[in-house]
Amino acid sequence: MNKELIIQSSDAGVEIALLEDKKLVELHFDNSGGHFNVGDLYLGKVRKVMPGLNAVFVDIGHEKDAFLHYTDLSPYFKSLLKFTELAMNEKSDNPFDFSKFKLEQEIVKTGKVTEVIQGKPHVLVQILKEPISSKGPRISCELSLPGRFIVVTPFNNFVNVSRKIHSTEERKRLQRIIESIKPANFGVIVRTAAEGQSTAELHKDLLQIIDSWKAIQFNLKGAQPPTKILAEQNKTTSLLRDLLNKDFNRIIANASSVVQDAREYIAGIAPGRESIVSQHQNGQTIFDHFGVSKQVKASFGKTVMLDSGGYIIIEHTEALHVIDVNSGHKFSNENQEATALNTNLEAAREIARQLRLRDIGGIIIVDFIDMKNAEHRREVSMMIEQFMKDDRAKHSVLPLSKFGLLQITRQRLRPEINIATGETCPSCHGTGKVRSSQLLLDDIEKHIKYLKANLNTRLSLHVHPIIKSHLTKGLLFNSIFHKWKKKYGAFTIQEDEGFEFLQYKFFDEGTEEEIKI
Repeated sequence: MNKELIIQSSDAGVEIALLEDKKLVELHFDNSGGHFNVGDLYLGKVRKVMPGLNAVFVDIGHEKDAFLHYTDLSPYFKSLLKFTELAMNEKSDNPFDFSKFKLEQEIVKTGKVTEVIQGKPHVLVQILKEPISSKGPRISCELSLPGRFIVVTPFNNFVNVSRKIHSTEERKRLQRIIESIKPANFGVIVRTAAEGQSTAELHKDLLQIIDSWKAIQFNLKGAQPPTKILAEQNKTTSLLRDLLNKDFNRIIANASSVVQDAREYIAGIAPGRESIVSQHQNGQTIFDHFGVSKQVKASFGKTVMLDSGGYIIIEHTEALHVIDVNSGHKFSNENQEATALNTNLEAAREIARQLRLRDIGGIIIVDFIDMKNAEHRREVSMMIEQFMKDDRAKHSVLPLSKFGLLQITRQRLRPEINIATGETCPSCHGTGKVRSSQLLLDDIEKHIKYLKANLNTRLSLHVHPIIKSHLTKGLLFNSIFHKWKKKYGAFTIQEDEGFEFLQYKFFDEGTEEEIKI
């Protein structure tokens, strides 16, 4: 699989598109320099204790106080409070040696918040979820500092290896390496990317994270809440940290500053691979040049088309998301069960992409086309799990029920991405909406391909005069119309001045009857 990162900088900010085999799978808006991003560390102050919720509200500078539940306090909460106070009152210019810090007794998992929090203490917290709608950030005292190969958790002493590393020998090797190099009072989680890495690479990653922890200690000195203590890396570098591997073959940005930052970061974590970063010099905007804008138009909105002519409808309710799968046509050379299976498998791949692309979280209910064969239902369930294996958000997929319903839960860390894809209709002067004009030719070609393959009739395409002119412009053998005829077989094209600009219909030339699509 080839992965590409396309970075578009403008006055409005930085947009980042992740492509896998040219297909848009993630879209990010870099809010670096802003506040309350996932992973940021803040010094906050407890404002309100809520015994009924077994939680507290903490002031970290947001207009809404952040929510901290007892289960997010961390077993080492007392140690964290002690550390925070020591670091804030540090007199020396150099941070104290954390490896010699004496840990306090752990708190019990099933305790009460009133038993461990007295008064309104200052506390170091990390953003778990960005502010969403009317809710403030969700925070945790269980701090984690991610690197490329490992994640460090202060106030612990364990070493855990990712379960995705299946080799027993490799797991033992990584365990031995980390146990031999890690300082005291630091727990380490070995990431999947660490598989096959040398001791030197792992040690280098660990030292960089330890330096970040020293920076936290330094920034706490004399600090007063609410204040940001350490910011997560900008979106570009955090994506590179989590995703960069041998499949990552190109990073293109339109801003020289972004190119320089990306090269410097890659030089630090993967020396010799800086050449994959380049600057976009074409006069066309970078998202248009690499087809990102078109994919955004096609991928967002209520209805998403499938290549086979089917489509999925994505609806959002207060409690959950509902996705409906439709075959989209009446004509088929296959039997009903085979058609349902093929459409459902295609929809499963697209649904997995949509969840990543829009960052949809919570409960998702998918209504697949009914299948009588139990083996087919199991196949669809297995395939959607397979398609979601690259999704970095925590998720769970339940088996497909006999009614064709599948339930998915997916972690949501930031607000869902919603992009308006409609354009003002030139025929009705802005009173209605139509699909993006960028997709018109794709839609027409898709229907021609299907109708010519499944109907034994003389086909006639009726369009607005301007659209006909566009389809037939140029030399005879270079027009879009001629290319389609050569590709799919003969048909005619007629103009109709009564049509709206983007309207089109298909007719049977013999009977002059409209072919419903």
